[in-house]
Amino acid sequence: MNNEELSLPLLIVVGLILIAQSIFLFVDARRHGHNYWLWGIAGLIQAPMPTLFYLIFVRKIWQKKEKY
Repeated sequence: MNNEELSLPLLIVVGLILIAQSIFLFVDARRHGHNYWLWGIAGLIQAPMPTLFYLIFVRKIWQKKEKY
């Protein structure tokens, strides 16, 4: 197996991961009132850092939600 045989399936898998991440970030940011275009485009650049930044710094998932 040479590099050309391995590179096409690898590119397809990486592309699917990036598209799935971008769709998740776009839909979730839109649902929660954040800048959804920014997060959708950021999700296409690399994985998994945009998702981690979004969940930790924007959504603040570690904080306990208070009930009013």
